[in-house]
Amino acid sequence: MLTLDLASRIVDAALAAARAQSAKPMAVVALDAGGHDVVLKREDGCGILRVDIARGKAWGALGMGLGSRELSRKAEQNPRFFAALAAASGGRVVPNPGGVLIRDADRKIVGAVGISGDQADRDEACAIAGIEAAGFAADPG
Repeated sequence: MLTLDLASRIVDAALAAARAQSAKPMAVVALDAGGHDVVLKREDGCGILRVDIARGKAWGALGMGLGSRELSRKAEQNPRFFAALAAASGGRVVPNPGGVLIRDADRKIVGAVGISGDQADRDEACAIAGIEAAGFAADPG
């Protein structure tokens, strides 16, 4: 289960990784397995759309059961499906790296992290660092 304490550790460690890399200001959200926000932090100077993008990365990963890196690959291969997915989800799915599934020791999905603010690869690396710092397995797809 993704508790408030564990989600806070994930988000704080992701932001620490971003600062260590001198990343642009980030928005980070940790969602539980039901897609509900547990922790959301937005750094000073972060663009106003970054929260929605971060949430869309995490929400899409949960909704499809795949990290957003894999969703990005699939979107390139099948744009018509992803157009339909965008419509079906009310535009809530963001298929771009930075949405990482959180798996427990039994590989069960307990939530997802979404992060946005810098290059997609850097976003994803920070999300992975946060998840691993809290003792979970990161599944970026």
